[in-house]
Amino acid sequence: MTHHTQPPTTSLCTHTLTSLTYGKADLVNDLMGKATFTQVMLMQILGRTPRPVDLRVADVVLIVLMEHGLTPSAIATRLIYMSAPENLQGAVSAGLLAVGSSFVGTMENCSSLLDRIMAAPDPQVEALAIARDHKTQRSPVPGFGHHLHKPVDPRAYKLLEMGRAEPELPGHRIRALETLSRAVDEVAGRAVTINATGAVAALLGEINVPTAIMRGFAVISRAAGLVAHIVEEQREPSGRFIWDTVEQAIPFVSPQTTPTP
Repeated sequence: MTHHTQPPTTSLCTHTLTSLTYGKADLVNDLMGKATFTQVMLMQILGRTPRPVDLRVADVVLIVLMEHGLTPSAIATRLIYMSAPENLQGAVSAGLLAVGSSFVGTMENCSSLLDRIMAAPDPQVEALAIARDHKTQRSPVPGFGHHLHKPVDPRAYKLLEMGRAEPELPGHRIRALETLSRAVDEVAGRAVTINATGAVAALLGEINVPTAIMRGFAVISRAAGLVAHIVEEQREPSGRFIWDTVEQAIPFVSPQTTPTP
């Protein structure tokens, strides 16, 4: 028996012999020279015309996430570029593979907690349960703690300050983050830093970016940062130095031989 189903469709882009369309906008006549990259990016990802406040939030988030120095993603990019300098995109993609639940992409993990708090009958009770669960598991609460920035992460402070100053933002997710912060502090018995990815989770949520695609903003932003690392690698190579340093720092230890019975 044959089941007739509707074929999948796309609303992102189409073209003719003489034109190319993004959504409802003509690329040449409506976008080129008239719209910024951030405007078109949000239009394509969110499926709506971005407001000025959306652009301000997206731009500051993209700037904050672009560069973190010689982190695992940047080191991976530099080493792959050293090994295959003809393959710039391979080096960038290697670095992007490190955008995950431990580094850069943790705003997604934090945002899922904010979703839980906002959906709970009693947000404060839910926040305390989250904080206690993580303490029991001896795992940090996503969006909290930083090994360098204490007692506050200046990036998070600035992001939340900007978010609170925007009258068009409802503030629900910022308040959920604040509720979670109070619970984390109470359970820890001390002040725990809200880090940049925690603030990013709140701000992207304020402009209705779904939790499931937040990590995409980190990928977009970090790609630009990794291209900059390649530019520096071309000018002042460090890949071989990194390799030599690791080789010298990690000694070889002969494996123990197991006696034959």
